[in-house]
Amino acid sequence: MTQDIRGSHFVWTGNPAEIRDDRLIFRADTIDYDKDTGDLIAIGHVYYRNLVRQTEIWASRVEYNTEEEKGKFYEIHGTTHPRIVARPGVLTVDAPYYFEGEWAERIGEKYVVHNGWGTNCKVPKPWWKLRSRTLDVVPEEHAIAHRSYFLLRGIPLFYTPFFYHSLHKEPRKSGFLAPNIVPHSQRGFMLGIGYYWAINRSYDLSYVFHDYTSNAFGHQFDFRAKPRPGTDFSAAVYGVQDRSGDPDSGDPPQKYSGASVYAVGHSDLGHGFTARGYGNYISSFRFRSKWSQDFFESIGSEIQAVGVVERKWREYTLDITFARLQNFESLEVPATDPSGVVTGYTPNVVTIRKLPDVEFSGRDRPIFRNIPLWFSFDTDAGLMYRAEPIFQTDPITGVQTLLTSYQTGPFTPRVHLFPHLTGALQWGPVHIVPSIGVEESYYGEAQGPDAAHPGLYRIIGTNLVRSARDLSVDIVLPSFARVFDKKTIFGDKLKHVIEPRATYRYVTGIGEDFNRFIRFDDKDLLSNTNELEWSLTNRLYAKHGDSVEEVFTWELMQKRYFDPTFGGALIPGVRNLFEATADISAFAFLVTPRNTSPVASLLRFGPMNGLGIQWQADYDPRVRAIIDSAVRLDYRWKKYVVYAANYEAHINDEHYVDPKLMPSANQFTFGASVGDANRRGWNGRGDFFYDYRQGFTQWLQGQVTYNTDCCGFSVQFRRFGIRNETQWRFAFAVANLGSFGTLRKQERVF
Repeated sequence: MTQDIRGSHFVWTGNPAEIRDDRLIFRADTIDYDKDTGDLIAIGHVYYRNLVRQTEIWASRVEYNTEEEKGKFYEIHGTTHPRIVARPGVLTVDAPYYFEGEWAERIGEKYVVHNGWGTNCKVPKPWWKLRSRTLDVVPEEHAIAHRSYFLLRGIPLFYTPFFYHSLHKEPRKSGFLAPNIVPHSQRGFMLGIGYYWAINRSYDLSYVFHDYTSNAFGHQFDFRAKPRPGTDFSAAVYGVQDRSGDPDSGDPPQKYSGASVYAVGHSDLGHGFTARGYGNYISSFRFRSKWSQDFFESIGSEIQAVGVVERKWREYTLDITFARLQNFESLEVPATDPSGVVTGYTPNVVTIRKLPDVEFSGRDRPIFRNIPLWFSFDTDAGLMYRAEPIFQTDPITGVQTLLTSYQTGPFTPRVHLFPHLTGALQWGPVHIVPSIGVEESYYGEAQGPDAAHPGLYRIIGTNLVRSARDLSVDIVLPSFARVFDKKTIFGDKLKHVIEPRATYRYVTGIGEDFNRFIRFDDKDLLSNTNELEWSLTNRLYAKHGDSVEEVFTWELMQKRYFDPTFGGALIPGVRNLFEATADISAFAFLVTPRNTSPVASLLRFGPMNGLGIQWQADYDPRVRAIIDSAVRLDYRWKKYVVYAANYEAHINDEHYVDPKLMPSANQFTFGASVGDANRRGWNGRGDFFYDYRQGFTQWLQGQVTYNTDCCGFSVQFRRFGIRNETQWRFAFAVANLGSFGTLRKQERVF
């Protein structure tokens, strides 16, 4: 490099000439620089780098002022690096944003590219380009294109007079969302348009309007907020104006207008208190079944809203709960006038509220220093509410009509007090853990037989006290073990362990009063019992070098009831559920007195890395058959996942006289996937749910995605067998930018 100095004027020539400071670097064949004015002219193979914003530009000629940081670049191409944060379900790549143009100018922190284009694909043959009359780029902030064409492999897809793309780490900018188009749905063609409002740094809101050709309008609101550190919440509202009705629902068509709300939040209140909660609300179950775009949501019959304020310290916990639970027994039952015309619908739903419910509990703590005796307690006080309609079914037509209603007062008091003592004894290799407790409960209301409707209950406005005594003895027997010092496919050594255990429990003081207590939650299922529970667990451990893992587990458990009527609480011929039966099986099994429960079995097997097998079943010795079973197999290897499952439940007319006790079911699920949202190349997933007993496909979905270095193409097929609806969805995703099409982020399988 040669240098020519004329006062404050410097001229460098060379291969290459270079000038730099702590902000920028210039390299070129020739650099002409005036030290007093800061004017710089670079000619020939010019390279410019901004060290602060990490921007690089190559040009044939540059006219620049280093003091004002502005200038012009000719025949340019360059790169700038956006701040990338990977988010679930969003295609991201760690690639620079590339731009080219006839000429560009820098004004402060902004670069304006004229007659150019930009992309984040690999060049020289990018998958997509955004060609613009002018392109404004502020590194690490945003890029704005004016009068632009979006080209895919050189083919123009759309034109926009204004396009904004954030280069921030967490981009947030108000603006219109990409249109959402569904060519075919249950209600015909659908067009969706929306707007995103970045209210401020802590709040944002989006709204999407859906227009269906069947004359139905949909509205979707999504609100997010983080007003201060440690506090965040969000809410989603979805509503539909069904103006013409479902064309397949009869004559006249039935309308399913409605709305659903889901909210979730968390807050640190200080002084050890935290608040958290989630809420779900639907205006009607028919609306959810007809309009929900999620299979599991459309069949989900339980709606919950729970808010909890909690404080924990040492051995104590305080919870203040506000809760609302709705369990839909079926679709709404139509109400008709004397001529048979449907005038409305009555929800068939059980509603339970707690406003509020305060729980204060203390964990086990030693009473004496050298005596193995611990004290714990649970207290609970709340204002409760329960309501449900009672229907009768015509045995000939099967039509349901409202018979009566079961409803408590809006604020029924309920108080529980349960102190507990636990000890620990050892007799040789046998460990014995006895415990004794007293439970005193107060109910502001009770229930009793309804004289006007035999077999049903009504609310009685009276005070009721439950005094129960609870004794239990947990016996941990010595385990048996054997080591097999032989190399197998599972490991270098194997160890088989058998763990027997027994628990005796005696509860008294409730008796026939059990059926007088209103059922609000599991605390109200306590009944008299005199039982012995035994369990036997087989475990197989495999040793690989210095590591040991459990490859096989089989747990068996059963209860023996010495009081088969549970103190007279059991009502023959109907479904009975007690705390003593609910903790052994997920299904109710009592319709007549019996001395034994089904044998509960849980088997887990992991013979090799990535392979898991689980089988959970109940075997009833009275019918000598497995009455319910859930088996699942899944295998994972690198980016590949395969799973299969079967869920069955059976009834036996001899012992299970009411099919509602355990409805028969036999369902299969299968699925497989490869890849993820950001994997280059082909990715896919499919899920298949089939009801063997009813002989139809409940749910089928498949998605295929192809990702390039900077964009992705997705096609999804969905089949709602439960409402005979088929959907095709498409999406084109641009990395770090977003997606366009009918496949939304929340509907993707990955």
